[in-house]
Amino acid sequence: MAPILMNSTGNEHSSYIQQVEYVKNPHLDSMEEDILYHLNLGTKTHDLPQMFGDVKFVCVGGSPNRMRSFAQFIHEQLGLPGNIADIRDICEGTDRYSMYKVGPVLSISHGMGVPSISIMLHELIKMLYHARCRDVIIFRIGTSGGVGLAAGTVVITDKAVDSFFRPQFEQVVLGKVIIRSTELDEDVAQELLQYSSELPDIPTVIGNTMCTHDFYEGQGRLDGALCSFSTEEKFEYLRKANEAGVRNIEMESTVFAAMCRVCNLKGLREIRFQHLMMLFWNISRDRSALWFISSRNVSDSSHKNM
Repeated sequence: MAPILMNSTGNEHSSYIQQVEYVKNPHLDSMEEDILYHLNLGTKTHDLPQMFGDVKFVCVGGSPNRMRSFAQFIHEQLGLPGNIADIRDICEGTDRYSMYKVGPVLSISHGMGVPSISIMLHELIKMLYHARCRDVIIFRIGTSGGVGLAAGTVVITDKAVDSFFRPQFEQVVLGKVIIRSTELDEDVAQELLQYSSELPDIPTVIGNTMCTHDFYEGQGRLDGALCSFSTEEKFEYLRKANEAGVRNIEMESTVFAAMCRVCNLKGLREIRFQHLMMLFWNISRDRSALWFISSRNVSDSSHKNM
């Protein structure tokens, strides 16, 4: 994990800061308090090291209900004590995100689209730093639209690309365009694919994931309030996307990949694809992964309303 520098005017964090490489933000250095507003947490109001210091794995996904169900599933698989119905939403004081902690695992919702996940990632990364977490692995899991794939196919993302099929994320900062790479570790993707052979009933592929700015026109759907293209134009674009290596489409991958890359969150290694809970106990190096499940095939010509 590559944390962001915070208030280090005292000696409390000095030894920790010397041990890690961090994302530089000199303005945080002078802050007396860091309020993680959208997570309903803060450095003065919460004992973040006590609450989150043992976190090793963070799984993020769009839906609050889905991430709660995921947390309950992990609770059962890890054999943790207590009733799964008692798992509390740590962010219940805000209506922006939901966060659940089960053992060393955080399960967090991020909403829909780049702006929503970006806000969550900024505050999550700072939270992990304030909690003095080390060797954290972050996953993005969720559904997406498949391109030229059977429904239910698991896509392991090689690169997150924009709507022009470029592996980059453009961020406008003070009127200037900042371009950040969204490439992920190719060796890691191949390793994940190798482990997927342990699940013969679940088709798995490696491919590029295309991130769009909206759900309807941006993804070539014909059933939105606006539609500026023909059915033929839609399938021609999806054909080009497929030829460019795109295997699925969603709305968060580029900023996730870019921020993980900037923050030195590497790709996964030594992963046991068959048993996700084994991964939570056995992997200890700084890594991140981007997984998507193809829920439908948007390039199938039979889906005229997509």
